[in-house]
Amino acid sequence: MASDAGVQLLIPGLASIEDDDLDQLRAAVATLEHSSLATRIGAALGRQLDVASDLLPAPVLSVVNKATMKALRAALRAAVKSLPGQQAEMPANRLHLTLAALSGAAGGALGLASLPIELPLSTTIMLRSIAEIARQEGEDLTDPQAVLACLEVFALGGGDREAGPASDSSYLAVRAMLAKSVSEAARYIVQRGAGNEAAPAVVRLLSQIASRFGVVVGQKAMTQAVPVLGAVTGGVINAAFTSHFQALAKAHFTVRRLERRYGAETVRSLFLDLQRGT
Repeated sequence: MASDAGVQLLIPGLASIEDDDLDQLRAAVATLEHSSLATRIGAALGRQLDVASDLLPAPVLSVVNKATMKALRAALRAAVKSLPGQQAEMPANRLHLTLAALSGAAGGALGLASLPIELPLSTTIMLRSIAEIARQEGEDLTDPQAVLACLEVFALGGGDREAGPASDSSYLAVRAMLAKSVSEAARYIVQRGAGNEAAPAVVRLLSQIASRFGVVVGQKAMTQAVPVLGAVTGGVINAAFTSHFQALAKAHFTVRRLERRYGAETVRSLFLDLQRGT
């Protein structure tokens, strides 16, 4: 029985969680486990899209992979050098959407050739938005672990979200996969700074994130490569791309905030219960 009727829910064998926090966790589970970029782009364009990045031609895949790693390196440099600072009252999501849309409009007009230039720019813009969301959820961005948790968001957008709780695309599975690399990279940054991007700990983390972020970048690239879509709606596609990661960031940092309040095991157990029920 809950200690405050209508205010808290008891999890058997674990601590209690307030109803408002339970609702926020439920919304986070829905976003993290059942959202997709293709659906968001389709909604933005008002049409159904069949986006399969695993069918990218080898030359296009090579461009996507290189651009993805370059983008994450640029985002890491921006994160370590400029993210810590005063807390914003509210994330400037609309401003970041506008900036991303502008970069996407240019990229859409120029096609795949612009990806190595456009993607690092739009990824850094997205990182600024993700960082503001993180601050709003109580993250201390002077802590390298929190900064790297911002980069971690880019690994949450790829994979088959409908494959079930045991899938390596599950939110909890992705975080578990990245946990050791995040800790090692954070320790390296504390000891030596992030100037050496070739450090094994840093490269390992960026490579793991890139392998998943590249899936979504491939979907975006394929959509923009469609002649009737690329030049006209590049801005719309990039706005949807940014909005997708803003939503993932909000859900990710909601989970982290609840973990700080109730404990990681408590939140993980309830997350799995909610995941099975969706």
